[in-house]
Amino acid sequence: MTTNRLEALRNLMKERGLDAYIEPTSDPHQSEYVADHYKGRAYLTGFTGSAGTAVVTMDEAILWTDGRYFIQAENQIRDTGFVLYKMNTPGYPTYKQWLLEKLNKGATIGLNGKIVSQGFVESVLDDLDKIEPMIYDGEDLVGIIWENRPELSKNKLMCLDVKYTGESAKDKLIQIREEMKGLGADYFLLGSLDDIAWLYNIRGGDVKYNPVVMSYALISHETAILYLDMDKLDDEAAIFLGEQGIKCRQYDLVADDIASISKDRSIVLDKERINRWLFSSIPEGCTIIEKPNLTTLPKGVKNKTEIENQRLAYVKDGVALTKFFHWLHNNLGKTEITEMDASDQLLQFRKGMEDFIEPSFETIAAYGPNAAMMHYSATEDNNAVLGKEGLFLLDSGGQYLNGTTDITRTIALGDVTQEEKRDFTLVLKGHINLISARFLQGSSGHALDVLARHPLWMEGEDYKSGTGHGVGYLLNVHEGPHRIAPMPNSVALEPGMVVTIEPGIYKEKKHGIRTENVVVVKEDIKTDSGQFYGFDMLSWCYIDTKCVDKELLTPNEAEWLNNYNNNVYEKLSPHLDEDVKDWLREKTREI
Repeated sequence: MTTNRLEALRNLMKERGLDAYIEPTSDPHQSEYVADHYKGRAYLTGFTGSAGTAVVTMDEAILWTDGRYFIQAENQIRDTGFVLYKMNTPGYPTYKQWLLEKLNKGATIGLNGKIVSQGFVESVLDDLDKIEPMIYDGEDLVGIIWENRPELSKNKLMCLDVKYTGESAKDKLIQIREEMKGLGADYFLLGSLDDIAWLYNIRGGDVKYNPVVMSYALISHETAILYLDMDKLDDEAAIFLGEQGIKCRQYDLVADDIASISKDRSIVLDKERINRWLFSSIPEGCTIIEKPNLTTLPKGVKNKTEIENQRLAYVKDGVALTKFFHWLHNNLGKTEITEMDASDQLLQFRKGMEDFIEPSFETIAAYGPNAAMMHYSATEDNNAVLGKEGLFLLDSGGQYLNGTTDITRTIALGDVTQEEKRDFTLVLKGHINLISARFLQGSSGHALDVLARHPLWMEGEDYKSGTGHGVGYLLNVHEGPHRIAPMPNSVALEPGMVVTIEPGIYKEKKHGIRTENVVVVKEDIKTDSGQFYGFDMLSWCYIDTKCVDKELLTPNEAEWLNNYNNNVYEKLSPHLDEDVKDWLREKTREI
């Protein structure tokens, strides 16, 4: 089927005189996870992972993706006409390097200007300047060939009370306008959905797992406009927004309003988060102040209300997970349980929790070798039956009115090998090493990443992903501006920032192991050397000691594990029935 799609795309490219066409994973708002309507790269290539770029010329078709998806991508693009190129891997050029090798001077490159950012286009032009390419950005060629394309969501907008957000939209706008004033900006143009949702205290259902509204925002010193499908706005929401000083207009009027701005005005924006189509509507003569979105840092630093609400969410989530693992323990071997069955049952337990809305991402329920694929997703064609041996990895999360959760546990379903125990314990050591760290004010996650990897590196192991990402508040499960990763990032960790800690080991055809908790940065000691910070735990779910090789743990690491599991029991047991409570008591006994 995808070979026919490739042929259809090449026919359009030939008609338009294009030498290459780039289809990234994107939408008009540069979202990490996109609505089905915008999954053009997946439609074209057959690869369903959340990240990747497809490039098509008249005689070659290449898919680039990262280490999380190498195994999955190889399987999904087989017989499609596409070839996998592995990102950040020796021997594989980047897509820009590849285009430099393949295209002649003056070649024309096609892309959809409504889904790629202005920064993306500028980087293509800069990196390919040797061949002086022409950019054709006025059409969505994949959209033209897309049969039965999914419709956009019509879900209603939801407004969040200050008891959840801790701050009104009106007060947030005051702070943003102060930032604008300091920059000399007349307008702030915002296209990223989670930033808009945070600023205006709204949520929606337009992207699966991410409770956002397809929208744009334009803020001046006098007005704040929300551009959205007006059918999503009921009377209650309109009143709420009006009281906060927010005016609503139809989604596609944003370009007309931008085009009407006086040429002597200045606009602050992030070129990486504003699409090419909208950027092109800015009148010539306007001053562009290029900055990271003014909302990103305050969104990433949670206030006291948000943090306290998230503590409630993680207790609820821990209760749901405990009930699930108890169910699995009691039913494994008595009835057939597949990976998809496990995901469905976990969802039922989460639905039983107060204020639960939906999962925060697609659950990864992976048994045995399937867990070696970091972002594995079971399908009807690949849906392993859980046995009474080996390891089971469960990476999942929920969206609650109290916040967003994300947690991974790897548990033993029966006997485990010595290699599995060793790898599990190395991952645990890395997890403890980082989560127990004290670090100086101004430290970035990049500086701390090695703490999680060091125990693994000492045994010649590593994992091809970051160690931690920020987590939104009833928003995207992946949130910036901070992260913990080998990739350089100068954003310092600050008190109030919520971040995951999730080292792992993944061995193809053997097993995958990940232990993930979510923490919030807190103030620690202050000395003559300065202010130090540390991490405060949010996640509560037992760590399976059956997988631990105690001989590999130091006394301090064993103490940490015992204390953590004891805290899990203390926090969750009041919310459990007696049989589940007794079971959890056994699971959290000291090693």
